[in-house]
Amino acid sequence: MDTLITIEDQTLIASAQEIITKRYEWERHHVGAALRTKTGEIFTSVHVEASLGRVTICAEAMVIGKAISEGYKEFDTIVAVRHPDPDSDEREIKVVSPCGMCREMIADYGQDCKVIISEAGDLLKVGIADLLPWRYTR
Repeated sequence: MDTLITIEDQTLIASAQEIITKRYEWERHHVGAALRTKTGEIFTSVHVEASLGRVTICAEAMVIGKAISEGYKEFDTIVAVRHPDPDSDEREIKVVSPCGMCREMIADYGQDCKVIISEAGDLLKVGIADLLPWRYTR
């Protein structure tokens, strides 16, 4: 079910935009993520790209690991943003949907976590289960 974006969600998006603005590096870091815990703490991270693609770690996985490393396990909302490439006509840092592996990771660590996505230019907040119906379970 889609829910409206709140002021807290706008702050979360701004946090993701801020970290990728600070840490953007061509062919190294172009996606940033922000995660809000159930108690309101916000963690941010960037993706870590490797020359061997399957070794690359997505920003969402990085920020989940960062929060867990600091002792937080209950997640409210997560968002990822992408910095435009230097040769692109695009100049705006935009919200992007998590990839399939990140959807699995989010669902594993936050079954009721909400995800902010962009759909046809509109920002929506959806439950991870809405993005990953019939997910893999053991």
